[in-house]
Amino acid sequence: MSLKVAIQGVKGSNHHQVANEYFSEDVDLVECMSFDELVDSLLTKDADVGVMAIENSIAGSIIPNYALVNHNNLHIVGEHYLNIHHNLMVLKGQKMEDIKEIHSHPMALLQCKDFLKVYPHIKLVEAVDTAETAARIQERGLKDIAAIAPKVAAKLYDLEIIASEIQTISNNATRFIIVRTKNKVLPLSQINKASLRFLTDHKRGSLATVLNVMSDCNLNLTKIQSLPVIEEPWKYSFFVDVTFEKYKHFAKAKSLLEIMSEDFKILGEYKNART
Repeated sequence: MSLKVAIQGVKGSNHHQVANEYFSEDVDLVECMSFDELVDSLLTKDADVGVMAIENSIAGSIIPNYALVNHNNLHIVGEHYLNIHHNLMVLKGQKMEDIKEIHSHPMALLQCKDFLKVYPHIKLVEAVDTAETAARIQERGLKDIAAIAPKVAAKLYDLEIIASEIQTISNNATRFIIVRTKNKVLPLSQINKASLRFLTDHKRGSLATVLNVMSDCNLNLTKIQSLPVIEEPWKYSFFVDVTFEKYKHFAKAKSLLEIMSEDFKILGEYKNART
């Protein structure tokens, strides 16, 4: 029985590519038009595992996804980095001068800002997914409309690429997390990265003290993101990623952080994809 993998978007999207690269086995794709729908597919057991973008090297964190992971008690069981390549594609026979609208995911539009500035007369339209836009152009025979999507989408949906590699910065990568409703326990020797969430009190230096504990325990802080606590105005939770060489260092830090911080939670313990 194939693993059911939920992705945001459709075949030909970056999430689809990550699913193919991360899982060596054949997978059944569960296509979701939003991250909320992706999470729902996990909670209802329509999918076994989900692939979720969490941050981009240009556009930064996808903040709502941190809240989705936390509020739905999902477990981060892995991560994957994907170099992003954006291409402008149209129905075959269309030219750049024919284009009146460019449709794509807001993140893709943002990452191609310099290219798009050259064509101020073209209307930019936000869509739920890159590849979904490409599929819609083909299915409806939409002329005068272009999509920004991965190269594989042009092949899948028989479109023509009229501008390649249009992302503003060539070194453009997105980090994706692999999430499940139940933790996938790895041998401790393979775990060298963790994602945490905690709150601190309002005393001066509280956050610095917590970060110092991480440093003293030989943890390397690779990411910190704050989010407001909705129920408590002006209070913030912190989402942190740390890497470490030995699990015992993390175990020591974990025991101290449980005492020092409020509402301490481990979102995932997994293998660092950048080693």
